[in-house]
Amino acid sequence: MEAMEILDMLIGEALLGNEPEIAHVDLLIGSKEGPVGQAFAQGLTTLSAGHTPLLAVIRPNLPPKPQTLIVPKVTVKNMEQAAKIFGPAQYAVAKAVADAVEEGIFPDDVDFDKIVIIASVFIHPEAKDYRRIYNYNYGATKLALKRALVNYPPLEKVLYDKDRARHPIMGFNVPRLWRPPYLQIALDITSINRIKEMIRNEIPKSDRLILEAGTPLIKKYGVRVLRELREVAPDLFIIADLKTLDVGKVEVDLAYEETADAVVCSGLATVDTLNKFIYEAKRLGIYAIVDLMNVTNVIEKLKSLGNLPDVLIFHRGIDTETSGGKSRWDLIMEVKQEFSDKKFLVAVAGGIRPENTNDALEKGADIVIVGRYITQARDVEKSVREFLKTIGAKEPDIDHYRVHSEDG
Repeated sequence: MEAMEILDMLIGEALLGNEPEIAHVDLLIGSKEGPVGQAFAQGLTTLSAGHTPLLAVIRPNLPPKPQTLIVPKVTVKNMEQAAKIFGPAQYAVAKAVADAVEEGIFPDDVDFDKIVIIASVFIHPEAKDYRRIYNYNYGATKLALKRALVNYPPLEKVLYDKDRARHPIMGFNVPRLWRPPYLQIALDITSINRIKEMIRNEIPKSDRLILEAGTPLIKKYGVRVLRELREVAPDLFIIADLKTLDVGKVEVDLAYEETADAVVCSGLATVDTLNKFIYEAKRLGIYAIVDLMNVTNVIEKLKSLGNLPDVLIFHRGIDTETSGGKSRWDLIMEVKQEFSDKKFLVAVAGGIRPENTNDALEKGADIVIVGRYITQARDVEKSVREFLKTIGAKEPDIDHYRVHSEDG
């Protein structure tokens, strides 16, 4: 490897293998005179019950260079568990470090007597196969070393994968709106049993779908209905259409506690309420949405806010729609140009059908919100697929055949 400077601290991580012998190694590389060296000395001299640090050794009396400290992640409760740490895991880490030196993974000009490594090692209490414990920890340690020395992952990979990845222990996705356009289904009927049936059996799976707990549904069941929806749609982005007009912070908190991914405030609320609503949503890490229905001067209203929301809705209400009112889609590009230095999405609602969806998208919409055309359709699945096809959602979706790859 070409010469490079070992900074005060380099960080690496790797997960390899299968349970119960699965290996997870977190490690630090750094100078003996820097923070890693200090942590190394403190770890070796500050013992705690069940987490006794130990030096990696290839065999007794033969540690590798650089010197490496192993810190068990899982509390060691008996000698049988201790033997897994002081046997195959200790040898695996030491051998991986020594082999990495021999193979030239470290920079050419490193003085191995001036740097140290700290490796935090996971050994499952039920692990039994010493060969697998060794193999997995050897591979994980070497991979973590390689990653640390190249500062893996690059920021570009983090930003690309953060909304595509599924954490294996979580068991569900926490979706973000990173790939518009989207179809948002407004669940505006007031039977929770019918809605659950639709979600389970009639609405196709897609990364491009958003579910909205409509205002009538929330008024009937309260914000607790969000948790009921979450039980049948754990991976979907769920919006609480609160149409908040006052006490913005309070209503955001209520929806957040029931697992909402986003909350909707009415654009007719006062600037003070809107600012508190947007601030609280962003503080909690969920999306703030403002519905601009009946707001007369949209740009002036938005300019008065401390921060723009994450999503703006250009909404034609049902009563306006049935009386032949016009859409406000022409305002979309005007707003996007006025706030071109800000990052936000635009949704459209009111009278959306497959035949006018392309027009909405061409005028700048990122999200099309559809209610009765889907929820009151004879064939709900067919109606949803019509819209998904129109917005360009390909099948199979990214979730269906998601490929997990590591290139570091």
